[in-house]
Amino acid sequence: MGEDALSDAPASTSQWDAADYARIGGFVPALGQAALELLDPQPGEHILDVGCGDGTLTLKIKEMGADVVGIDNSLSMVGAAKAKGLDARLMDAAQLKFGEAFDAAFSNATLHWVLDKERAARAIWFSLKHGGRFAGEMGGQGNLAKLRQALDDELVTRGFGPPTYAANWYPGVEEFTEIYEQAGFKDIDARLIERPTPLEHGVAAWVTTFRAGWLDRAGVPHEERQAIAEAVADRAGTNVADYVRLRFIMRKPK
Repeated sequence: MGEDALSDAPASTSQWDAADYARIGGFVPALGQAALELLDPQPGEHILDVGCGDGTLTLKIKEMGADVVGIDNSLSMVGAAKAKGLDARLMDAAQLKFGEAFDAAFSNATLHWVLDKERAARAIWFSLKHGGRFAGEMGGQGNLAKLRQALDDELVTRGFGPPTYAANWYPGVEEFTEIYEQAGFKDIDARLIERPTPLEHGVAAWVTTFRAGWLDRAGVPHEERQAIAEAVADRAGTNVADYVRLRFIMRKPK
């Protein structure tokens, strides 16, 4: 699997169906509580949720008394967030249209899908007021290495070539810190956290939900995906996913 994003790779590599995600991927916002506690939203604060998904954590921020705007590049996800009564907008993280509007920004399980990472970091910086903070969590170095390898091995076995560019950016602490320092952030506290995660619905469902975009780019017909997903589950031999998270908080200087 290629680890370098080529110039013709998309800015974001995710593809989501909100109903499918809510059924299979509910553990993602559930496990985002620690990052939300790091953000520590305060009543009356204006907060940006970068990659709000279906709005599960965005709603929690709102319920804590903050004024929150969620952005996501998935129309399906934005629709689901709006159905929760949230201010959700269709927008890519690397193309934010806000200027020093927010007291804080939050992001859970999104930044690893954004390959234009330098531009996204700068866009988030510009969205914050001076002195504003940015907290969240994303996939970190080594994230899902075993599951991703099992999927690629199965694709090769069946005659499908895995895409030549990376689907995700899973940085280590040093690389992540360097990019956000270059964007202008200070006081960056980032750390890798190994978090083996039981998949309630199994590996096969994880493959068809979380790697739909990867299967698209590998040219896998929809009618073959379930069989491939089940074969990947057999290869993995466990329903515990080898997640590694990178949790962070930083500030824009006053």
